[in-house]
Amino acid sequence: MLSEHRKGESDLIHRDGMWFLHATCDLPDVEVVNPVAFVGVDLGIANIATTSDGVLYVGKTLRAVRHRHRELRRRLQTKKTKSAKRLLKRRSRKESRFATDTNHVISNRIVTEAKRTGRGISLEDLSGIRERVRLRKPQRVTLHSWNFHQLGSFIAYKAARLGVPLVHVDPACTSRECSTCGHVDIKNRPDQATFSCTSCGFAEHADVNAARDIASRGAMGWAVSHAA
Repeated sequence: MLSEHRKGESDLIHRDGMWFLHATCDLPDVEVVNPVAFVGVDLGIANIATTSDGVLYVGKTLRAVRHRHRELRRRLQTKKTKSAKRLLKRRSRKESRFATDTNHVISNRIVTEAKRTGRGISLEDLSGIRERVRLRKPQRVTLHSWNFHQLGSFIAYKAARLGVPLVHVDPACTSRECSTCGHVDIKNRPDQATFSCTSCGFAEHADVNAARDIASRGAMGWAVSHAA
């Protein structure tokens, strides 16, 4: 890719004992094929991403790592020494690389699976998520510290690179709407992880149900925008 599509100059950077090569590649457009269906992706707090196939990305292990980072950062901030500030800066860069790498891994797997099965990808339109979501304090820390926009942009550019269709849908009520019968009720979700429809009795992991709703909305949106 570098030999065929590199554009402009590259930067060789030494940081924290490691070398990084920053290079820009200008890839040609790939024709988007008509999908046979859509993979819905629900982005959230307990699980960073959940697909309509029932795959949950990121759980307790990642939350434990992020909690450890926060505790180390808090202790370094209280010391206020020059060495502590240097360590804090280094820790912040390490945490940023960890988050970016995690988002790359998740986005790669989602896009690769969509390409393999001939499907498109349906994502929530998360504009203003930090302003409209009401959460407990520990969850607010997670919401504001994780780069959902980066994950969404990674999925978007990787999908474009492989010719996988991508649509954004209105996320309203996806956590309360039954993906089987369409019934919407706040009582459909008795707790964070459980979805149980009060109308048809359908039960599923709450994030998987939401992802299926997102997939259905993506398919409908694509059909409307590409109607003959």
